[in-house]
Amino acid sequence: MANDYSADVIVVGTGVVGCLVAEQALDAGLSVLMLEAGPRVERWQIVENYRNVPPRFKQNWNAPYPAKPWAPHIESELADATTDYLQLEGPNGRAYRQGYVRYAGGATWHWAGICWRLHPDDMRMKSLYGVGRDWAFDYNTLEPYYTRAEYALGVCGPSEVELQWPPLPRSKPFPMGRIPFGQGEQRFTEAAARVGITNLPAPQARNSGVSYDGRPPCCGNNNCFPVCPISAKYDAASALPRIESKGGRILANAVVYRVETDAKQNIQAVHFFNPNKETQRVVGRLFVIACNAIETPKLLLMSKDERNPNGVANHSDQVGRNLMDQPKISAQMVLAEPMWTGVGPVQGSSIMMTGQGAFRSEHAGAMLRCENAALSAVGGLAALSKGLVGKALDAEIRRLSACTARLTIEHEILADPNNRLTLSDKKDWLGLSKPNIYYDVGDYVRRGHQEYTLPLLKKLIAELGAVESSIATTFTNSDHMMGSCIMGTDPTDSVVDVDCRAHDHPNLFLPGGAAMTTGGCGNSTITMAALAMKASDAIVDQLKRG
Repeated sequence: MANDYSADVIVVGTGVVGCLVAEQALDAGLSVLMLEAGPRVERWQIVENYRNVPPRFKQNWNAPYPAKPWAPHIESELADATTDYLQLEGPNGRAYRQGYVRYAGGATWHWAGICWRLHPDDMRMKSLYGVGRDWAFDYNTLEPYYTRAEYALGVCGPSEVELQWPPLPRSKPFPMGRIPFGQGEQRFTEAAARVGITNLPAPQARNSGVSYDGRPPCCGNNNCFPVCPISAKYDAASALPRIESKGGRILANAVVYRVETDAKQNIQAVHFFNPNKETQRVVGRLFVIACNAIETPKLLLMSKDERNPNGVANHSDQVGRNLMDQPKISAQMVLAEPMWTGVGPVQGSSIMMTGQGAFRSEHAGAMLRCENAALSAVGGLAALSKGLVGKALDAEIRRLSACTARLTIEHEILADPNNRLTLSDKKDWLGLSKPNIYYDVGDYVRRGHQEYTLPLLKKLIAELGAVESSIATTFTNSDHMMGSCIMGTDPTDSVVDVDCRAHDHPNLFLPGGAAMTTGGCGNSTITMAALAMKASDAIVDQLKRG
C-alpha cells in the first residue's frame, strides 16, 4: 500500500487542541499534517444555514451543522437523530448527549468562548476532600500554560484580582480587558449580591473593544451560539488559515479508523477512509489524537491488534472510562419586569465561588449563571400558545421576549470508571462501530443538587422577582467532555503521563479534555488548551532530540 501522506507530526482532529498543537509544532520548524473526519466550511455558509433553520430548531446549536454520512454527529433534537449515532444508556444517559461538531474546526464553531481556569483545589480532590482523584501536578505547574493558551486564543478578562477566577496572582494579565455586562447580567449580579454570592465577569476568547490577532472587536451580535458572524471569537475560520499560512496541511473528509503500531509499540501510521470508502495510510514521526473525549477513545478501541488486544494505549483498561461532563439543570422564568437578556455575548458571567468548600467531601459544588442569550423565540412561542391574536398577541410577544430569563447550574462530577465509552455492535455509514456510552451522574452530584444548588437556585429566582418559574427535573449535557483517557503517573490506572503522552506508546500524544483528571464546575476549554501547550513543548523536545 502506497504512503500518500507523511509529516513530522500527524494531528488527528482540528478542534482547539489540535490547532494549538499544530501551530506550536509549525513554529518550532516541524512539518504538520492534520486530518479531520468532517468537511471544511466557510463562515458565511454556517451563517446562511442558521438563517434557514426552521424556527423550532433555532435553539439547537448543531442544527446549522448538518452531519455528513461519513462523519455523523447529533444535529437536531429529534429522538431518532439522538439515537442514530451516540448509543446512550445508564441512569443518566441523556445527560451525555454531547453536541460536538465533526467539521474542520470542531466545536470551536459554536463554543461560547468561556475560559474559566480550574481552581487549585479542583486539582487536589483526593487530598483535600477524600473523593475523586488528584492531578499528577499542581496548579502552579499549569499556570504558565494557562497564560500561553490565553494569549494564543486571545482571551479578554478583568484586571482586578478580586474579579478573576481563581482570585490568585497571574504570571501575565489577560491580553484584553473585560466585556461589560449587559442589562440582564447586571440585574442578575445585583440579585446574587443580595443572596450573598458574587457573579464574576467571565474571561472569554473574544475581542473586547479592540482587534486582536486579525480578528475584529466583538459587536454583541449575541450569536456566539451557533456561530460568531464576524470572527470576533476564536474559532476554526481564523485558526485554520493561519496554520496553512505557516505551512501546515489540512486534510478534510478523512475519517481515521485505525492506529497502526509496530513491534516496539511505536505508532507507525494512521489509516483513514475518504467519502468514497477508499482507504489511505498516513505515516509520521509522532502522532497526536485530539478528537475529544468520545471520538478519541473510540478510535483507540477500534485499533486493537495482537500486541494491544484491548485497543491502542489501553493496557490499563482505562481507555473510555472516567467520562465526565458537568451535569446541567436549567430553570426558566418570567419576571414581573423586563430582564433584557441578549445584550452582548451569549455568556458573560458566572458564580464560581459556589464550586468551592469543605462540603465537597460530601457532595458536588456547581457554577450558577444567567443565560445571556436573547429569548425572544422562547417568549414568542409562549405567547402564541395562549391563542391571542392581533395587538394582544403582539403585546404579549413583546412582554415575554423581554421578561423571560433562564438560569443554569453546572455541577462538578467525579471521575468514575463505570462511566464508560465502549464500542457498539451497531455500525455507521462506513461500517465503523458507533460509540456506546453508559452514564450515571452519581449520588455525589444528586446530593449536591438537592441539598445545595437547588435551594440556591430558588433563592435567585425569588430575588429576581419571578412571577412564573419552572425548574428542570432531569440532568442534561453541558458539552464539556472530559475524561476517557485519564492522566496519571501510574501506567496501571491511567492512560497518559503528565505531558499527555500515552504510557504504552512513546510517540503517541492524547492531549485535551480526554486527559483531564477532574473538571471542577467551570467550562473546560482553557484547561484543554493549557494541556495542549504543555504537550506541545514535550512533542517539540522529543522530536528535536531525535
